Amino acid sequence: MEIALIAHDGKKADMVQFLNEHRDILHQKKINLISTGTTGDKVKKAGFEVNALLSGPLGGDAQIAARVAEGKCQMVLFFRDPLDRHPHEPDILMLMRLCDVHNVPLATNPATAQLLIKAV
Repeated sequence: MEIALIAHDGKKADMVQFLNEHRDILHQKKINLISTGTTGDKVKKAGFEVNALLSGPLGGDAQIAARVAEGKCQMVLFFRDPLDRHPHEPDILMLMRLCDVHNVPLATNPATAQLLIKAV
């Protein structure tokens, strides 16, 4: 199973904390992690194997959206910062739309991500 990880700057620490709290599940189920670039750097520093794509504003969100559309990515954990502006908002909306179109589970906060991870 492939899970995509994306976190806005103000949420990257939350993503790393979430992954650390669920490390056992991720290792037991042999989850393949992909991420946007900067999120991937933080996740790697926390000791996880992750395939980091481009940074979100440089096309990473679009790369993950393409993997969703191709059926390669089965879940997206996207810790969004709803209180900040993002210049790549069209890419974010495209990714969310494609998750809906292709019926791919999408969590936009740690509470929802926890429910999805426990269902794996």
